[in-house]
Amino acid sequence: MSEAEITEVSGGRLAINGELTFASVPLLWERCCDRFSGNAKLDIDLSGVQRSDSAGLALLVECVRQAHQTGKSIRFFNIPAQMLAIARVSSLDQVLPLHRDT
Repeated sequence: MSEAEITEVSGGRLAINGELTFASVPLLWERCCDRFSGNAKLDIDLSGVQRSDSAGLALLVECVRQAHQTGKSIRFFNIPAQMLAIARVSSLDQVLPLHRDT
């Protein structure tokens, strides 16, 4: 099992890497919360996510909720196919701010 982590990459963009599972998401959520205080705009790259279950998608939903509560904008880039499939089944792909790098 790969522990999930969130790091800052170029241009202030955040990157989530590893596995987003019921085991890893609670600790990662705490780390994500720390990032909300310093940034008005949150761009999060998901290309480093190796595997995800529904807890990973719940993390994204919670990030959006937290961003709205704190008046910040948020966008997710490069969502892996596995996460996108789960999002589509639950219609969350229609409400999550999903983007692709060009």
